[in-house]
Amino acid sequence: MNHFFSRPARTVSAVAASVLAACCLTACSEGRADTSAALRVNQVGYVSGEKKFAYVMGDRQQLADAGFEVLDERGNTAGHGGLGPSLGGWNSTYTAVRAIDLSSFDRTGTYRLRLVGADAGPEVRFRVAPARKLLDPLRADTVHFFSTQRDGEDVLTDATGREPSHLTDGEARVYEPPRTGPAADGTAAGPEPARTGGPVDVSGGWFDAGDFLKFTHTASYVVGQMLSAVRDTPSVPGLREEARHGLRWLDRMWDGTTGTLYAQVGLGSGGKEARGDHDVWRLPEEDDRLTVEPGDADYLIKYRPVFRVGEPGEPISPNLAGRVSAAFALAAQTEAAEHPAQAREWLDKAAAVYARADTRPDREALVTTVPGDYYQEHSWRDDMEWAAVELSRGADALGDTRRSRWRAEATGWARAALKEERGATLGPADVGALAHADLLTSADPDAGLDGGLATALKAELRRQVETGRKRAAGDPFRSGVVPSDFDAVPNTFGLIATAELYARVTGDHRYDEFAAQQLAWVFGANAWGTSFVVGAGDLYPHCLQHQVANLAMSRTGRGDILRGAVVNGPNDAGLLKEPDTFDGGRPCSFAPDGRPWSEFDGHGAGYVDDVRAWQTVEPADDFTSTALYALSLTAARS
Repeated sequence: MNHFFSRPARTVSAVAASVLAACCLTACSEGRADTSAALRVNQVGYVSGEKKFAYVMGDRQQLADAGFEVLDERGNTAGHGGLGPSLGGWNSTYTAVRAIDLSSFDRTGTYRLRLVGADAGPEVRFRVAPARKLLDPLRADTVHFFSTQRDGEDVLTDATGREPSHLTDGEARVYEPPRTGPAADGTAAGPEPARTGGPVDVSGGWFDAGDFLKFTHTASYVVGQMLSAVRDTPSVPGLREEARHGLRWLDRMWDGTTGTLYAQVGLGSGGKEARGDHDVWRLPEEDDRLTVEPGDADYLIKYRPVFRVGEPGEPISPNLAGRVSAAFALAAQTEAAEHPAQAREWLDKAAAVYARADTRPDREALVTTVPGDYYQEHSWRDDMEWAAVELSRGADALGDTRRSRWRAEATGWARAALKEERGATLGPADVGALAHADLLTSADPDAGLDGGLATALKAELRRQVETGRKRAAGDPFRSGVVPSDFDAVPNTFGLIATAELYARVTGDHRYDEFAAQQLAWVFGANAWGTSFVVGAGDLYPHCLQHQVANLAMSRTGRGDILRGAVVNGPNDAGLLKEPDTFDGGRPCSFAPDGRPWSEFDGHGAGYVDDVRAWQTVEPADDFTSTALYALSLTAARS
């Protein structure tokens, strides 16, 4: 997923703000780089019984004869050793990155790591514990993030002082998609879109990211991942109810009577005639307080437009039909035991959406959002496979006779996906890993799934992980993604999830070490030494581009942080040279110890923790649900 537009920021906790110096992008860039070596560890902690690697980055000659020492909680020496060979240079200051193997430290506890024989910075702490002990609090934090993202009447007021918002969505009007210029990239304003129908109730749901738009494309992906976690992994407090909250909104976006699926609530980028969501920085409840009339520039801020996937009764873009159907079918599975009547309703809705899918679409005409560049997608057979396999599993849970037909269709879509589409990393643009794994692990695995197809599906899962492993082999911090690309952090969680799914369906654990390296990278064992999940570790993002967090904290004076939010992380350093400007936001920029983040940029990748940098520190729903799913699979295995 790529966010090619300015979005919104995040809260700085009062405690963190007192211990870490803030500086603006310009001031930081003028600071003098500290040339001492820097230690990078997984700040959340290492799982007992697994490989554990930390990294030290510094001058090649400086590190030539260096070693390391580990102290236990009492300050006694617990171990020492030499550094691994150089894994390559990172930038002109840090010309060598060397690994530190901590795998021998397997006893639960907190340790301190320091360099010996080199000019090193401060020692760092690391923790060793069982996976559930480390990861369960993080999984709970991701649920907290979604509670903050809620819209409508059912908001949780204890989350950054939220109030009910966008109550006018209960009687929203349907509009034709606006014209936004030849590129349709959301940056060129067009005329006010034309109203075509309504009213419809599209209230509730979640904000998609730091802004207040709501998308069927991402919400169905998120709900599907949540319910898969509910079904297959250890329980997370509040997760099932949060998934139900998302389901209720998806249900409103589907009108079974007319055969209409709605794709989006809210106008992203507007112009002088009609301002859009991205043109105004505010708290969401302020939209309801506007006094506006048709034709006013802010009319569509209060009375938000709804955009359809297509005309009522017409075939539905198969990517959206597939993932919405999959989410409804997963609801049938997870509700079957306790609420069988409700589960049957979900299964019937899933079947109805699935049956409406346009299975002969124009590849360039797939619908995601308005405009489509907000979330790009070029595959759809993976979505249909996901829908069909979840329908078959839902039918199996309820004793529905349609089970065999749907399973046969799932295998057909799996073959088509393998032949026609090259799967990408798990994310909202490609759900193949979810579909393949569930097809391989569904009941009666021999029914309609021949050995050749099973082998091919396993090979495809392995190929996706192997692509990341090969990248990691050439990266100084063993990252399996390209750190200068969009979505580096969520793509990393996608790799972790796929590695876990591959192990689950094959019993082959060859990628366990790779998955552990990727977890370490997102939690601090990276060039910048920060975790990319809010609240995880000692250093994490504090100035997210997220309107509620940015504004609600300054108004309430509370020290809330948006715990569990997952950000993009590093991105193309060139994108950060000219930070966004916006009116109404609270200035917020943050750097550890006053040192510029740019000191740690390298390989074309940059990172800043600044409210103006949506490219690095805007959280999103799909980022966070992919992290939740990856962490849940890891906890389940351990």
